[in-house]
Amino acid sequence: MKRAIGIDIGGTNIKGVLIDEHGAILHQEHWATQGEQDGVWQQNAKSVFEKILGHHQNTHEQGLSVGLSAPGLADASNTCIAFLPHRLPGLENFDWTSFFGFKTTVLNDAHAALMAEASFGAMKGMKNAVLLTLGTGVGGGLLLDGKLHQGLGQMAGHIGHTAIRAASDDLSILGIPGSLEYALGNYSIEKRSHGIFKTTYELLDAYHRKETFATWMWLDMMRTLSLGICSLINTFSPEAVVLAGGMTHAGDALFKPLNDFVAQYEFRPNGKQTKLLKARFEDYSGAIGAAAFALQNQTNLKEN
Repeated sequence: MKRAIGIDIGGTNIKGVLIDEHGAILHQEHWATQGEQDGVWQQNAKSVFEKILGHHQNTHEQGLSVGLSAPGLADASNTCIAFLPHRLPGLENFDWTSFFGFKTTVLNDAHAALMAEASFGAMKGMKNAVLLTLGTGVGGGLLLDGKLHQGLGQMAGHIGHTAIRAASDDLSILGIPGSLEYALGNYSIEKRSHGIFKTTYELLDAYHRKETFATWMWLDMMRTLSLGICSLINTFSPEAVVLAGGMTHAGDALFKPLNDFVAQYEFRPNGKQTKLLKARFEDYSGAIGAAAFALQNQTNLKEN
């Protein structure tokens, strides 16, 4: 049976999994990144990898793929992260294959989350689907004709950096005015609420208490999200839009009004309706998706 190790590197945590070809998690590790000092976080990633590798070797199984996910844009051959300014010094162009001693495929973290869902989760069996991650900002990924679409420069899926309110003076980090990310992201909630709420959680709590301003603000966010989703549906005609990230923990408070707004705006010729689903994977989605991508794209040959 084929197996794969997936490593997911973030600014706070490094996560790793060993999975089989069906997506079953055979072992997992979770370490603190311990800051972004060059040389430190790489060694912590290697420690996570070696812990998981030891677990694999103890079973005497053969055939191992290795994948890694991280923020930033991967290079054209998915061997490293080629572009990530101002974060995780040393990550750009780092040679993971030499560092781990195994041929390693490298993937953007949002793309990895999509691969987890497409391979083993809510998108399994679909040919065309969209992933939206709703958290500090808004990210995503595209599954087109059964394959992860990375696009020119590997930057496809920056769905949060689409303009919803083009007349706005607030620019996203990619320079887009009135972005979907600004309208929904936790990072902007304090500004958007005029200082009333510091986090989306605080807003949601006030919404549950039926406070008027919070109710208006939350429902306006759901309407805005529905317009973004319907725009994606009109563009790509996917089988499903899958939502992931911290905001999905709101449960029915998110999905009930969102489904109502989507029903209002979605074009549904001949009864066509796009599924709106919650992602299956959460904390380990990046590691699982990196492993899944490696299973698809590697030859499983150990580098000497």
